[in-house]
Amino acid sequence: MSKHSGLLIGDNVYLRPLNGEDAEQYYHMFYGAEVRRLTGTQRHINKEQISAYIDRKAGDDSAVLLLIALKETDEVIGDIAIQDMDRGNRSAGLRLAIGDERHQNKGYGREALILMLDYGFGILNLHRIELEVYSFNSRAAHVYESVGFVREGVRRHTLFYNHEYHDAVMMSMLENEYRERYLK
Repeated sequence: MSKHSGLLIGDNVYLRPLNGEDAEQYYHMFYGAEVRRLTGTQRHINKEQISAYIDRKAGDDSAVLLLIALKETDEVIGDIAIQDMDRGNRSAGLRLAIGDERHQNKGYGREALILMLDYGFGILNLHRIELEVYSFNSRAAHVYESVGFVREGVRRHTLFYNHEYHDAVMMSMLENEYRERYLK
């Protein structure tokens, strides 16, 4: 991400690259029980592994990983990534997480999502951005649909978590759908 120096700035949040000092905060933000459940995180990860992950992402030109921070306080509240970019087919995956329940249901994730979609379609020249959301996370699915993602199908029993299997709902947005909705 270092080759893109600019931050993506919205009304309430901004997106910024991670740096080495973020590892500790990143670790604490994403390893609460509820965030682990919503993201289907099964393995326990230590701070050293988080630091290594940040370093790997910094050198990965098929991914853009950014932190979501509040404009008013600079508090980091989540992360968002465009990943697994396929330049030939101009497609990529997207994932988003808001760490603390205090910051959920306030529109911050939606705002971060729209900023990242604008970056993906307008700067990275992607044609298709896809994501998956677990069937039990209806709140996130609602946000994705309200932003303009289209349900494509269901991958059955993709996650085993807390003694049961869960489906993953596949969704995507195409560049023309984004432009028709947001660039009027």
